[in-house]
Amino acid sequence: MSLGPGDEDLIKVAALQRQRAHAPYSKYRVGAAIRTKRNKVHAGANVENASYGLTVCAERTAAFAAVNAGDKEFDAIAIVIDDDRLPTPCGACRQVLAEFSPTMRVILATTGGLRKATTLRELLPDPFLPENLT
Repeated sequence: MSLGPGDEDLIKVAALQRQRAHAPYSKYRVGAAIRTKRNKVHAGANVENASYGLTVCAERTAAFAAVNAGDKEFDAIAIVIDDDRLPTPCGACRQVLAEFSPTMRVILATTGGLRKATTLRELLPDPFLPENLT
């Protein structure tokens, strides 16, 4: 899948947000930016904690910011790291994103220019969704 219109802009927002990451332990700084179906952008960065289990990934930070702003339908997310290989969302982030938009586009990027577009459905083919509860 190729990048679509506005994806590079979303990557730029995620790259800027990455600079705000709080990653004193891993030094693995991640930025994410979600574009909603209403064409609003919400960003987040990973926030680590000395109690590692309390760490929150950039993807969930961005998703929670969108939800707190009243946006629950996501079009795409860009995830940016500074590495020589592309990022990929962890399982918890994939599940959280699927709660709102199981077919959304996922743009993986590095600060060095690597890019890949995929879908959440490809990354998480059989998510646990609200309809599983009925």
